[in-house]
This record gives sequence, C-alpha cells and structure tokens, in this order.
Amino acid sequence: MSADHDLLRVREVLEALPGVAAAEVFRIAHGPVAAVAALVRGHHPPDPTTPGTPAPSPPYTGPDVTPAIAALDRAAVLAMAHTLHGAGLFTPGNTHTATEICERLRVPERHRWIIRRWLTALTEHDLLAAVPAQARYGPLRAVTRAELGVAMVGLDAARRELGYPPAMGRFLQTTLRALPALVSGQRTVQASLFEGGATDTATGNYRDNVISRHVNAVAATAVAHAAGRAAGRPRVLEIGAGVGATTESVLSELGSVDYLFTDVSSFFLDAGRRRFAGRPGLRYTLVDINAPRSSRLAAEPPFDVILAANVLHNARHATRGLALLRELLAPDGTLVFLESCREHAVLSTGMQFLMSARADDPVPGFADFRAGGDRIFPTVGEWTTSLHAAGFDHVAVDPGPGDPLAAAGQHVFTARPREPSRPRPDPGAVRAAAADLLPTALAPIEVHAVDALAPSTVPAP
Repeated sequence: MSADHDLLRVREVLEALPGVAAAEVFRIAHGPVAAVAALVRGHHPPDPTTPGTPAPSPPYTGPDVTPAIAALDRAAVLAMAHTLHGAGLFTPGNTHTATEICERLRVPERHRWIIRRWLTALTEHDLLAAVPAQARYGPLRAVTRAELGVAMVGLDAARRELGYPPAMGRFLQTTLRALPALVSGQRTVQASLFEGGATDTATGNYRDNVISRHVNAVAATAVAHAAGRAAGRPRVLEIGAGVGATTESVLSELGSVDYLFTDVSSFFLDAGRRRFAGRPGLRYTLVDINAPRSSRLAAEPPFDVILAANVLHNARHATRGLALLRELLAPDGTLVFLESCREHAVLSTGMQFLMSARADDPVPGFADFRAGGDRIFPTVGEWTTSLHAAGFDHVAVDPGPGDPLAAAGQHVFTARPREPSRPRPDPGAVRAAAADLLPTALAPIEVHAVDALAPSTVPAP
C-alpha cells in the first residue's frame, strides 16, 4: 500500500469526525522513523483578518543594498558556470539533463536540489539556455578564470559595502572556489563556517552587516514592545537561537525577563551559555521545530513572546510550525520572526548546503506548498497566508514594499494569536478519536487546529 494511500485513509477518517470540516495529513520525523501529523479546521469560515502595524523602530540609514547584492549573486553564478565547465560539461553542441549534470559532478542525492537551483539561477542570469520541453540545458556560456577573478574582486567590494567582516569575505571566496568539493560532499560548508569551532563567520552573517543590524534592531524593538504588554515578568521563548546574533540585540532592549534560549544543537546551546553567562534570567534547552511538540515546552507555562530568527524556513510544514508556536503563546502574546524571503543565488553556493536533508532523514523535503520544488524560503505573501491559516492575526511585515532594504529579502514579521468567534476543533479529542479508528502506525502523533488549510499534498478521494 502506498504512503499516499495511507495518508489519504487518515484524512478520510479525520474528516468524518464531528466538528472537522477538512484535514491536511503529512509525515514528520519522530526520532529515526516517520510519524503522521495532521491539521484540522472546523466547518465555519475563518474570521476576517486584522492587519497589524509594525512597532516603532529605527529607520534604516545604510546604503542602497541592491548593487552589492547583485555583485554577490553575479560572482556566485559565474562560479557555478565555471564549475560546470571544469567538469567537462557543456562542450560545444552538447546539452544535459539535471540528472546527467549531477552524475558528472558526483552529487549525492541530498544535494541534488542545489544543482537544480544552480540551473535556474544560470538561466535567469542568461548564462545558460534551457529546453523545457525536453528538460535539457545548454549551451552554457564559457566563463574564464580572468572573468571569475574580476567577479571575486567585485564580491569583496560588495562585502565591504554591506559591512560584512573579513571573515565572511573569506568564507564566500572559499566556498566559491571549493564548489566541486562541496557539491560532491567531499567538503562541508560547516568546515569553513565554523572553522576550529569558532562562530565568528556565522556571527558576521547574522549580525555584523548593515542588513542584519537593522532587522535585528527591528526585531528587538518588536520583542520589547510585546514584552511591555505582559503582566508581570515577561516570558520569552527563542526558537533556533543559533549563534545568538539576534538574541544579543533583543536582550539589550529587555529588562528583567525569563528567557528560554533553544536550538536543535548542543553546540549552539553551549556557545549561548558562554556568550550570555553574565545575563540573569536565561535558560537553555534543546528544541527541534520539526519534531513532535517537545515535552520540555509542553511543561512550560504560556509565553508572552516567541522569537525565531532565520529558522522557521526549516519547518517541514510552515502552517504546522506556526500553529505549534501559536499553541505555546499566551492569548495576548506575540510572535516575532525574521526570515529571508528571496532565493539569492549566492546562498546556493554556500549556506544552502547546510539546508540539505540528512542522508538518514526519515522524511526529507517539505510537506507544504514547497513540496516537489527546490526552494527553501517562502515569500512574504506565503508567510502571511500561512500565519492567517495557523490562527494568527494583526500580521505586520517590516520592511514593506518599496523600502530601500526590501531588495535584501530579509523581513521581520509580527503577529498575535486570533481568538476565533467560534471554537476550533479540539486537537486532543480529534487525536483520541483517530487513535480508536486507525492502526497505531497511522494514528496521528499530533493534531493542530487551524483556521484554514493550504491545498492538500495528498490526492483527493
């Protein structure tokens, strides 16, 4: 019996339950195996949405980032083209499929989506021709070492213009020159990003540049504004705190606070303990946004603010991840998150290698609107739609359209839980009823009540 057939069976059972109008069913990782999760909505339509207003924040006063970002992307696509030619691909008169290119480059399955991103970027930059009807590519314009060298000089000038430290410049140069080893898996991005266990380069990416400094300041203002609405000592949860670049900005705006710093990696928790050792009120624990709701978080009282900086794009299902966070918030709490909403070409030559599914991942890929594609980052519109679907309201986005920083693609979202006029389905009751009607292996391990569903990834009956 196919996996899709199993999920369809679960969906049919859920949609036959009282109070459930529709369900979306997918798989999530549960330790080393896959488990079923579900989103359910009631019979009534969602209440009208209420737009939000960003908290007052410092205006951006830095340079126009558009030319510098274009220079970074230009260096990236030229390095991609040079790598393909270096592997003997696209000799005169030859075309190739994406699979043939991956085989020539010896790309493991987990990284092949990145090569497909390369092909998209190369065609968008008019370096590569595509024959969509045959799913073939070619010819590819030749890129000389001299041309690539000029682009590398432009890359470093762009790095300085954007305020990235020299360590980040070295990282970009290293990854572009090491692309054959990166795509084949002979070298990892982690080796350059966290060389010798240091976090300086990652901090440069997430803090020490004009873009990150501004969006971190915007997020800090939003968190402080939300924390100020709390009764008593504010409770803040940070998901995926990483190197603590946004944490630092946020803590500088907060007084006495109960702050739970979380990440999927003990490496970052230990780094956070060292970095914020003198700051009272911080606690640390492991949390994976893609795992079933952590027992550590289930035991916590509701949070006044939840912060997530450059992590929610890793959620296998965007609406499910947001619904989980909504359930952890107090009714008058606030969600603040930072996200990159554009697929810049330079990401496909470095940071996106960190985003490939593990070889042993029981459920690789996405289960939402990104399923079957090769992109990571939802757009501003997709995040807004997912927030409303997950039960959030008062959604605000900064920077907005036309802002001088919008070209960077980094945005700060703020939202508050919506109190529906009629109750949503009871997730506990739905889960218990499904457990009585389904085999143990198909009973949903978690159920989230939402206000709307995206088009299902399971075939219709």
